Amino acid sequence: MLLRPILLSLCCALPICATPALADFEQTVSDHILPGYADFAAATQALSDEAAQNCKAEGLKPGFNAAYDAWLGVQHLRFGPAEADGHSVAIAFWPDPKGSGAKAQRGLLLGDPLQLTPAHFPDQSVAARGLTGLERLLYPAEPLPADPCDLIRATTLDLARIAHQINEAWLNGYAKTVLTAGAAGNTTYQTRPEVRQVMFTQIVAGLEFDKDQRLARPLGTFDKPRPERAEAVASGRSLRNVLLSLQALRAMVVTLTPDAPQTLAGFDRAITQAKSLNDPVFAGVATPGGRLKVEILQQAIAALDITVLAELGPELDVGIGFNAADGD
Repeated sequence: MLLRPILLSLCCALPICATPALADFEQTVSDHILPGYADFAAATQALSDEAAQNCKAEGLKPGFNAAYDAWLGVQHLRFGPAEADGHSVAIAFWPDPKGSGAKAQRGLLLGDPLQLTPAHFPDQSVAARGLTGLERLLYPAEPLPADPCDLIRATTLDLARIAHQINEAWLNGYAKTVLTAGAAGNTTYQTRPEVRQVMFTQIVAGLEFDKDQRLARPLGTFDKPRPERAEAVASGRSLRNVLLSLQALRAMVVTLTPDAPQTLAGFDRAITQAKSLNDPVFAGVATPGGRLKVEILQQAIAALDITVLAELGPELDVGIGFNAADGD
C-alpha cells in the first residue's frame, strides 16, 4: 500500500506542510501510524484466512503471534478510530482480573451457534474476543468444553474486521483530520498543539502501562509475587510484549522529533535491559534474583518516563498535568 503518496496528497495541499517543523506530527502519521495499522490489518486478515481453511491450533499459532506483534506496533495509539466503539478493548482485553473472558467464552462454546455468526459476534463480551480471547483457544490451560473451531473462526474474522475498520478510518478521513489541525472547520483538533499533546500522551501512557501493568502485575509484592498475572502467559509473550511496546514507542518518538537524545538513550537502556532478560513469562519474579532483574527493567522504564516528561514534553511544546493512562 502506497501510504506516503496518500499522506503527501493530503499534506501538500496545506500551507502547514510547506516548511515542516522540527518537532511535529506529519511524519508520525506517515511513517508510524498508517504503516502500523496497515500491518495490523494485513496480519489479522491473513490469520482469519488461515483459520477459515484450517482451525487447528498448532497451524494458527504463527499467524496469531504475527498479528499480536503487529498489534504491539500500534497498541499505544489510544485515540481516534482505535477508540471508536471500544475497538482497542475488543482487540486486547487485559488485564482481566475476574476471568470474565474465560467465563464468556465457555458460554459461547456451549451456547447458541447463532452467537458466533458475523451478525451477532460483535455484540458479544469484549472479554471473550480479540487476541486475548484467541490466545485462550489456541493455548488452553485445560481442555475446552467443546470443539473451539467455530469460535476460533468467529474470533479471527471479528479481529480482522476491526483491524480493517481502523485502518480504513485512518486512510479515509482521520489522517486528514489530524493533518488539518487548526484549519477552519476542523472541530476535532482546533489547534496543532492539541495533536502534539495527544501524541505525547500516547507515549507517556504507553510507558506507564508497561511499567504499572505489564511489569507491576507479575511482580506483585516481595512476599507475594504473582507471575501468573503477567500478560499473555499462555503464549509465552509476556516479556516480548514489553520489548515490542518499548520499540514501538521509541519509533514513534523518532518520527516526532530529531532532537530528543536523552529520551532515545533512555529507550535504548530499557530495551537493552529487556533483551537481556531470559524470562519469557516473568516466572523468575518468584525468586529474589529473577525479581531483581525485572525490577531493574521496571526502574529503567520509570526513569525513562521522567526523561520523557522533562525533555520530550518541552521539545514538543506540550506538558501533562494528569495521569496519561486516564485518557486525553
